[in-house]
Amino acid sequence: MADETNTERELLRHALATIAYRGGKALRDAPPEFANFRASDTTRTPVAIVAHIGDLLGWSLSIAKGKREYKAVEPQGWNEDVKRFFATLNDFDEYLASAEPLMCSAKQLFQAPIADALTHIGQIAMLRRMAGTPMRAENYFVAKIATGTVSADQPPPVFEFD
Repeated sequence: MADETNTERELLRHALATIAYRGGKALRDAPPEFANFRASDTTRTPVAIVAHIGDLLGWSLSIAKGKREYKAVEPQGWNEDVKRFFATLNDFDEYLASAEPLMCSAKQLFQAPIADALTHIGQIAMLRRMAGTPMRAENYFVAKIATGTVSADQPPPVFEFD
């Protein structure tokens, strides 16, 4: 498939920066016991969700390269899976920033793995509240989310709610 426009790629890259910012907020300062919190017998643990997001981001890169390979990786532990989360975000962002062709529709990348990753970050935020370790609400409209900023090192919030 022909490469999408730079505008579409930049929007995908901004979506990845949003995942990094919102994901970083949901993952940061979680107490050690949160990793294995279970809201019920049928829900994934936070560490399993973080591992799954890493799987989704790896799949996204695979799709962008035209391979469509999904590899589920068993959770390795909170710190390891958080590192993998940011590493896979970085790998995908670097590919989108390159001149390499995008071998699928940008819209399909957004509607499937990227939207799924955002949904799972929302689950982690909800589980934090259920586990008694909520994060502060934030006005994300004014957040300093910058395309290409996909590491764990994110800017501080501009406006959080009490």
